[in-house]
Amino acid sequence: MRFNKITLLLNFSLLLLFILLYGCNYSFTGASVPPHLNSVAIPLFEDRSGAGEPNLGEDFTNELTQKFIDDNTLQIREKVNADAIIEGTIVSLTDSPAAVGVGQEVNESVTQRRINISVRVVYKDFVKRETIFERTFPGFGDYVNEGGNITQLRNEAIADAIDKITEDILLAVVSNW
Repeated sequence: MRFNKITLLLNFSLLLLFILLYGCNYSFTGASVPPHLNSVAIPLFEDRSGAGEPNLGEDFTNELTQKFIDDNTLQIREKVNADAIIEGTIVSLTDSPAAVGVGQEVNESVTQRRINISVRVVYKDFVKRETIFERTFPGFGDYVNEGGNITQLRNEAIADAIDKITEDILLAVVSNW
C-alpha cells in the first residue's frame, strides 16, 4: 500500500511539473499585431540617402522581407492581396570617424569608422484604412580602417546597420515597442 502511495505521489508530481514546464509557455510574438491583420506587403524601399551605395534599397528590402518570413507572424503578400503595408525610404547613410588612434608620431589617424543609416518607415493597415505608425529608425555598423579589404569591411558594416534597423522595424510591428 505504501509503495502505491509513493508511486502515485511521484507520478502526480511529475505530471504537475510537466504541466508547469510545458503548459505555460508564453509567447509575445504577434502581441501587438491586430487580429484582423494576417499579411503584409513590403515594396522596394527607396534610397534617397544620396550616398550612391549600389543596391542599398534592394538589400534593405530583401533583409526586412526575410526577417518577416523568418518571424512568421505576418505572411508576405503583394500589395493588392495584403492586409497591411510597410513602406520606407532610406533617408541617410553617413560614413564618419568612430575612433582615433595615435601612432608613433604625433599624428592621429582614424582607426575605426561608423556607418549610420536612417530609414523613414510608414506602417499602414489596409483593412481599417489607417496608419499604425510613421517613424524613423536609425542603425549603425562599425568597421576597422586599417589593413584588410576596406571596401569589404565597409560593406559588412552597412549590412550590420541594415540588420539592426530591420530587426527594430520587425519588433515595432509585431511587439509594439
